[in-house]
Amino acid sequence: MSPAKVAVIGGSGLYRLGLLAGAEPVNLHTPYGPHSDGLVMGSLAGRKIAFLPRHGLSHRLPPHRIPYRANIWALRELGVERVVALSAMGGLRPDYEIGDLVITDQFIDWTRGRECTFFDGPRVVHTSMADPFCPELRGILARAAEAAGFRVHTSGTALTFEGPRFSTRAESRIFRDILGADLLSMTQVPEVVLARELGMCYATCAVVTDLDVWGAAPVRADEVTQVMKRAEPKLAELLSRAIPEIPEARSCGCAEAVREALGERKEEER
Repeated sequence: MSPAKVAVIGGSGLYRLGLLAGAEPVNLHTPYGPHSDGLVMGSLAGRKIAFLPRHGLSHRLPPHRIPYRANIWALRELGVERVVALSAMGGLRPDYEIGDLVITDQFIDWTRGRECTFFDGPRVVHTSMADPFCPELRGILARAAEAAGFRVHTSGTALTFEGPRFSTRAESRIFRDILGADLLSMTQVPEVVLARELGMCYATCAVVTDLDVWGAAPVRADEVTQVMKRAEPKLAELLSRAIPEIPEARSCGCAEAVREALGERKEEER
């Protein structure tokens, strides 16, 4: 099986759009158990890619039950070096509108108890996450999103909390006014962290599906789903434009963070 250097992690909508040509199902064994079902390899805009619905087929895995380590490990086994993540997120900023697209540049981890590292002992590695998202991918995705018709925000801090419930008003005030979060996610962490630990580039296209408790009414899951469905054609065009623009050779430093961390560990052991 020839490698797929680019992977898209997202929802099942890409299947409905028929975006992948020659899609073939893939099922890999990983040291971390089974990955989410629905992993396929196919072609998009002439490039071989892997596609993984993080919640599995039929959206059966809640955010806290997604096998994040198995998912990222499986993509690495397929030869993936770059990950484009599509995600629905709640907006906390007054200039965000439902349907906007945000290319995140920072995250805040508010999760509890998730397995968020491949280095959980006895080997301990401290990987830098100062700039967690690939600048090269972010630029490509931002340009493609604008061309696809999205109202684009080229930066944003996403706070990841456990879910699957939505936040309380008190929590939302803390997230927005004290922690300075711009977006709320249930899945970005530990996905982005695990990708960095394996030296993979990672970037997120976040669709603002709701305004959390600052909207006219509390968030409803069915309304979030409807916003994502309406965004699917533009997401498909975004990917069709962005994937061919991703160069074969990486010019970013995403792979260096873990190499440097591993090098520091070797120095400590001497």
